[in-house]
This record gives sequence, C-alpha cells and structure tokens, in this order.
Amino acid sequence: MEQVQTLIHGKSIIPVNASAENSSDKNSRLLANCSIAIQNGRILDILPISEATKKYSSESTFDYDHHIIIPGLINAHTHAAMTLFRGLANDLHLMEWLENHIWPAERKWVNEDFVQHGSQLAIAEMLRGGVTCFNDMYFFAETTAQVATKSGIRAHIGMILLDFPTQYAKDADEYFSKGLALHDQFKAHPLVKCTFAPHAPYTVSNAPLERVAMLANELELPVHMHLHETQDEIAQSIEQFKARPLQRLHNIGLVNSGLLAVHMTHLEDQEINLLAETNTNVIHCPQSNLKLASGFCPVQNLREKNINVALGTDSCASNDDQDMLSEIHSAALLAKGVA
Repeated sequence: MEQVQTLIHGKSIIPVNASAENSSDKNSRLLANCSIAIQNGRILDILPISEATKKYSSESTFDYDHHIIIPGLINAHTHAAMTLFRGLANDLHLMEWLENHIWPAERKWVNEDFVQHGSQLAIAEMLRGGVTCFNDMYFFAETTAQVATKSGIRAHIGMILLDFPTQYAKDADEYFSKGLALHDQFKAHPLVKCTFAPHAPYTVSNAPLERVAMLANELELPVHMHLHETQDEIAQSIEQFKARPLQRLHNIGLVNSGLLAVHMTHLEDQEINLLAETNTNVIHCPQSNLKLASGFCPVQNLREKNINVALGTDSCASNDDQDMLSEIHSAALLAKGVA
C-alpha cells in the first residue's frame, strides 16, 4: 500500500471542476462515497472509498459520512480585524458611515492588540464557514499575517496606503516602508502573500498611486483597491481629476491583470470593455453594497465579456459576517433581481 499523510472519506464530494453542463446526468457533479488522498499539502488522488482503503495507508484518517466535502472557499475581499466593529453603524450611506462612525472609531481603538483579536475572530469565522484563503486590507497588516500563519489559513495581506495619517503610519513614505518590510518578511512564506492595497480613489492621490504602479510592476505584485463603490465617488473623481475613477487609474497604469478591483458598481459599457481588454479582476461584495446602498456590480455583463469576477464579504462592519456561503446565495439572488 502507498503511504500518504491524510485520507478523508466523504459521503459526498463536490470537486473543483464540478459541472452538470457536460453531462445529461444532473447528479454527475457529486462524487458519492469517495476519498481524498493528501500528501504534502496537495490532493494526490480522489477515488471511491472501497478503492482508497486498498490503495493507501495514512497517518491520519477522517470519516465524514454525514457531510459534503467542498473545495476551500476564497474570501476575495475583507478587512478581517473589523469583526470588532460589527454592528457599529447601520442604515447609512458609505461616506457618512466612514466619516462619522468608522474612521473616528478606528482613530480611537485600532492598534496591534485590536487587530490581533479582530483577525483571530474573523479567521475563526472564515475557517468554520469553509474559507481557506482570504484577501485582506487593513492596518497593522503584519499582525494579521502572523495570526494567519498560526491558524494555517492562506492569506493575501494588503500593504495599506492612504493619504492621511493613522495610528499605523504618519504619511505615504511610512505606509510604503512598512508595507515593503512586510513583503520582504513573507515573500517566501508558503501561506502568506502580499498585495499593494491603496484604499480607494478618494483617499489616495496620484503621486502615491504612481509609485504603487511602478512597484507593483517591479515586484510583480497585485494591487487590491476599492473602486467605483458609489456614485458619489465617481462624481468626486470627475470634479477633482476630470476623469471617472477607472479611467484615472488607467491613465496612471494600474488597470491591468494585476488589479483586484473591489465593488465596481455604476459601470458604463466602455468601462466594461476596458476591464475585458486589460484582463482586470473584479471582486463583487453584494451584501456590503446592499447594506450601504452603494449600488450593484453588473456581474452578468462582466461575465458576458469573460471578465474574472470573484466574491468577497467585505468587513463585518459593512456585512455583519464572514460567511461566504451566504455571500454566494446573495450574489445569486441579486443577479436574478437585476437581470
């Protein structure tokens, strides 16, 4: 018998490539009474339990005869530590919510200890809900990274950037310095990767964004950013920069396959075409957008152009949970509602 580290026996398994489109049997998407053989952190084999017990011996064996085993979910956009701001302010539009509630609370409460405890809670919620990887953007990012490594979850940790001072950094130079130090610390880590994370078009000016574009290209790192979240953001950009936010970022050189554009509501046809031409990634956060009355991402139009669309919960402050299965459900319902 071949030795493996782990065998998982399941009543039902939904594989990554599950689809009923290529089969007349709608149940072909499920693998019944099968086992997963794992070696060195990778799936080595998926086969019927009766065959697995003859072929493999394992250091650890898990029997889940009343469960459905699914691939690990990816929460493509969150602010993990903000679980501690859950329910802080409701029934508000984005800027009132930020300026009068979230930002004052962050100035008062956010420090390394806050981020440690908030990240621990968020990661526990995500793991319990089947999330095995998350894409984060917040202050004291090194603390979130350390919590992630201890938990065993995979994480993309954003190197946050803002124009204004916070408890974390006093200016753009310090944001960059701390972010690049984080990247150097974790660039070879098996679980943690870094992204540049300029917060939003209305909180980061052109000069720092130009520096992000240069460094992202040089270091081959993604750029994770809120974009086209509200109609007000777009109007402000037109007034200040004479361009809509997406066009402004395109002029700077940030609209490309490395951009993880979060929210993307209120898109015009030519903007959808630009996203398709540049292979830009869109992250859809339906529950957060609904809670803050921000609008909705035109997912169907994006998918018709073969644009990659991922899902994220956003923070617990604008969502109330880190439940990706609930987010999938909301995305499906919203798509029907706006079709």
